[in-house]
Formats: sequence, C-alpha cells, structure tokens
Amino acid sequence: MKNFKKYLTYFFIGMSVLFLIALFSSRYILNTYVSKLSKSQVTETTKDSLITTINKTFNYTQNGKPYRITFLEFGSKGCSACRKMEEVMAEVKTKYPDKVNVIFLNILIPENQPMSQYFGIAQIPTQVLLNEQGKEFFRHSGYLSFEELQKQLLR
Repeated sequence: MKNFKKYLTYFFIGMSVLFLIALFSSRYILNTYVSKLSKSQVTETTKDSLITTINKTFNYTQNGKPYRITFLEFGSKGCSACRKMEEVMAEVKTKYPDKVNVIFLNILIPENQPMSQYFGIAQIPTQVLLNEQGKEFFRHSGYLSFEELQKQLLR
C-alpha cells in the first residue's frame, strides 16, 4: 500500500507537469481564441464609436499629423513585464519622436477597456502597431525588446 501511494503521488506530479507543458505549448492558440472571443463581445455601437475615434486620432493621412506609425502598448502599472516595456516605449519616443506616436493604455482603467476589447487584448503586455491609415499591421504579446520592435518600425 505504501508503494501504491508513492507511485500515485508520482503519477499526479507527472500528469501535472504534462498538463503545464501542454498549456504552455498551446498558449498562442489559447491567446488567439480569447482574443477573438473578446472582439466578438464588442457591441456594434461601441465598435462604430471606436472606429471613428481610431480614424480621427490615428489616421494620419486624414488628420494631417506627422506620424507614420502608432504604437499602442496595452498593459497595467502592476505588471513587471509592462514596467520593462516602459523603457522600450521611452526609447521609441526618443528615437522616433516625429514618426511614431506612442500610446500606453492601462487595461485596468474603465475608459480603456472598450479599446482593449476592440483589439482583443487577452494578455499583457501586448503591443499593437497601426500604420498611417490607422490599420493594424503588427501585434505581439509579452515583452518585446527595442531591437525587435525597431525591425517592425523600419519596415
């Protein structure tokens, strides 16, 4: 009986590790699913209002602002990876002040939640890059170094 309990313990530990490995390896699929689910819950009225706001604010071909790219950083103040992204955002602002409009959206603030839902933010930090017409052309979840982000900004 003692050996059975020992093997049963090892079995549950092994199954737990396998479950965590499976969960980790499928995180992209889960993130995509939750993102689509979040986007589908945006009402048409809210969606229309956000599209108007995005066009008015981030469509630089229409509003005449000098930017070519909008860098939306979705995160929160309490997240350690989000705090690391603050350094990246500061570097982007310094190196590309007239080219990139850097916007931080704290997803915990109620007025930013519709925008988070519209973009289907399921994990933080998430970086979304919009072109000069306000259309998304790049997305990344998790910490993204300045060097990796710069590759997207210069394309």
